[in-house]
Amino acid sequence: MTDYKSVSKPVRKKDAMALVTGKPVYCDDLAPKDCLVIKLLRSPYAHALIEDINTSAAEKVSGIEAIYTYKDVPNNRFTTAGQTYPEASPYDRLILEKRLRYVGDPVAIVAGESEKAAEKALKLIKVKYKVLEPLLDFRKAKDNSIIVHPEDNWKALCPVGADNKRNLCAHEVSENGDLEKAFSECDAIVEETYHTKANQQAMMETFRAYASKDVYNRLTIVSATQITFHVRRIVATALGIPKADVRVIKPRIGGGFGAKQTAVMEVYPAFVTYKTGKNSKLVFTREETQTASSPRHEMEVKVRIGATKDGIIKALDMYSISNTGAYGEHGPTTAGLTGHKALALYSRAEAYRFVYDVVYTNIMAAGAYRGYGAPQGIFAVESAVDELAHKLNMDPAKIREINITKEGDIMPAYYNEPANSCALDRCLEKVKDMIDWDSKYPARDMGNGKIRSVGMALALQGSCISNLDVGSVALKVNDDGFYSLMIGASDMGTGCDTILAQMAADCMCCDVDNIVVQGVDTDSSPYDSGSYASSTTYITGMAVVKTCASLTEKIKKYGALLMGCDEKDVDFNGKEVYRISADEKISLKDIANSSMCNNSNALYASEGHASPVSPPPFMAGAVEIEVDKETGKVDIIDYKAAVDCGTVINPNLARVQTEGGIAQGIGMALYEDISYNEKGVCRSNSFMQYRIPTRQDVGRTEVDFEPSYEPTGPFGAKSIGEIVINTPPPAIANAVYNATGVRIRELPITPEKIYKGMKDED
Repeated sequence: MTDYKSVSKPVRKKDAMALVTGKPVYCDDLAPKDCLVIKLLRSPYAHALIEDINTSAAEKVSGIEAIYTYKDVPNNRFTTAGQTYPEASPYDRLILEKRLRYVGDPVAIVAGESEKAAEKALKLIKVKYKVLEPLLDFRKAKDNSIIVHPEDNWKALCPVGADNKRNLCAHEVSENGDLEKAFSECDAIVEETYHTKANQQAMMETFRAYASKDVYNRLTIVSATQITFHVRRIVATALGIPKADVRVIKPRIGGGFGAKQTAVMEVYPAFVTYKTGKNSKLVFTREETQTASSPRHEMEVKVRIGATKDGIIKALDMYSISNTGAYGEHGPTTAGLTGHKALALYSRAEAYRFVYDVVYTNIMAAGAYRGYGAPQGIFAVESAVDELAHKLNMDPAKIREINITKEGDIMPAYYNEPANSCALDRCLEKVKDMIDWDSKYPARDMGNGKIRSVGMALALQGSCISNLDVGSVALKVNDDGFYSLMIGASDMGTGCDTILAQMAADCMCCDVDNIVVQGVDTDSSPYDSGSYASSTTYITGMAVVKTCASLTEKIKKYGALLMGCDEKDVDFNGKEVYRISADEKISLKDIANSSMCNNSNALYASEGHASPVSPPPFMAGAVEIEVDKETGKVDIIDYKAAVDCGTVINPNLARVQTEGGIAQGIGMALYEDISYNEKGVCRSNSFMQYRIPTRQDVGRTEVDFEPSYEPTGPFGAKSIGEIVINTPPPAIANAVYNATGVRIRELPITPEKIYKGMKDED
């Protein structure tokens, strides 16, 4: 591997000291003190129509600036999904609407001079509701007589198989090869149904944004968002105003994990400021963030998988039904990943089929969450592969070794892309050694009422949305020769500011401290689709490489001009432009300062990048658990992971990304469950009712990297952000089976389910 100065080194995050010393860098820290405080009155019913709403008493509360209802807002349907235009998600929302589709749907916007005044006014708004029967069972939603979106101005911008009159947000069929012929040649077939519940991203910083008007009467929104440029489009569409009248700025973000790929609440302060001309802000409470946000889609996945007696997988068949809830943001796009990512692990199969339906129901709308549909599909497929191995009396590691995608394979289920860089086989071998698989598989009775066992799972993800995502950066030379790197990608705590600076530093042959990174402002930053789909390192990183190459040529050209020679006769080493065949040079400092006097060519470059492919990172995960036979309780002892993300740009950041993703995957596997009562009220409205894992719950985590080299990526890199969450749920389910003989096919895997399964086995 090339010995880079910054790339592949554990460079400290650019914002590290600001964060650990408590600098005021987050959205609410920066909000003006005179902001109107916004509160939202929310529906107590899962499905209802507003028959009458009276705000007169509330408007008399001292300090109330304004109260708005569905009568006051534009009739412009939009989606809050942060996706590249034309958005795949349907335009099915209004800022406020007469029809309410879940418990928590906004009924009115209250803006007051203080939180106390706004809270008091909320209680005085009188609403007469016509309560309708809700549709709560997503398995019965398709073609149900209860229609969640009966409106005629509902529209889909892309052909995703949607039909609102059938409660259908999306539908697709994808297949390759003769499926039934392949199944007819199988000696063993597993056909099972797996169920994953909705999960909350549970980021530390709740949703929040503030709005103001500048001296030119333009609307400025400061938001903790992953999708800065998309927020501009979403707000302009909702308000029915030109995009030129909207500016969006992203400060530091206290976690996102996909939740902030949806503009959950920015339209409300934008609307209040647009109407009043005054500063306003909205900060979601934890309860609102838990009950009126954008959690992971609940899915039921049916898998049929067949193999010959020697373990050759010949056919894979998957049907997924996804619950998008009351609104369709991200519904069409998450569902596709469920199969296209999971089935592509086994690309050597002769045939596959993948069918999905995404349906509307009367619960909180789902959205983007790390993994974006892949965790649901990988839980199902990797559980089914283990079940197939046991049916064939094979070691689950062995059946994977025989069948997994290897470098050079074409992946039919993954849009027929080639696996140009794939170390999955080496990752699998590495985690076997890390967990000591051959000695510990399948289980050991500890003799104290406890059983220890191991389980494993594989995963792949993507590095962007191919043929869609755009990353752009700009780089300029400043006085004395330091650089400003302007990016449009939203750093949400993962360190993209830092890794992009590392790449720029090596491209420009300078120290990383010589690269000053500017955050995202839609008025001044080059366009970037946003920080999602694991795209920043791969897409925006290539934009950095291209931009640096362009700027280097400009520096060389200007240096040659100053020395009075031809640009073909010079080169640049990061510190100076020098003549190749003569002892003459000029420093970058002198070039930079000279460029600011009597110069017609700015030392500035900006390039964009998109990719026709999305090379997948790969991962193997193995877990050792201990099960209490008396209670069914599961404790994580060790979790071992080997990741192929191409060239590792920053080992420290990649490691903590992986460790954090594993912890979230353990939460999905064992604890996290958004549940509703029979009236559609979300029970999981706080961290008392919705448990996420603590440090004590995740055991010992060990992460290693098995590098490959991706020829289409910057410095050979692929993504790391999402792949890391996918393996814990199936690995833990497989370990539970190895310990107890109980196959849990519904997440979370609770002690009650294990205990009941063991009793049923007796």
